[in-house]
Amino acid sequence: MYPLNLPPAQILQLSSQLLWSGLALLLVGLAAAYGLEKQLNVPTLVLAHSLTLIGPSMLKIGYVLRLVAQQHLKDETCAHAIA
Repeated sequence: MYPLNLPPAQILQLSSQLLWSGLALLLVGLAAAYGLEKQLNVPTLVLAHSLTLIGPSMLKIGYVLRLVAQQHLKDETCAHAIA
C-alpha cells in the first residue's frame, strides 16, 4: 500500500514542498480575492478565487503524503527492530 516508488525521505521532502506551496497559494489567493477585489479585473479575480481552492487541495495532498512517508519509516524501523 505504498503509492510512490520513492524513498520515504524524498516523499517527506515532497510533502513539505507541497505543504508550503499550498499554504502560499492559499494566502495569496485569500489576499487577492478578499483584500484586493476592487483593484482586480474579472479574470484575475477568478484566478484568485481558484487559488483558494487549489491551495487547500495541495495542503491535503502534502499532509497525506507526509502520513504515508511516516508510516513507511515506522514500518522500516519496526522491521529492523524485529530482525
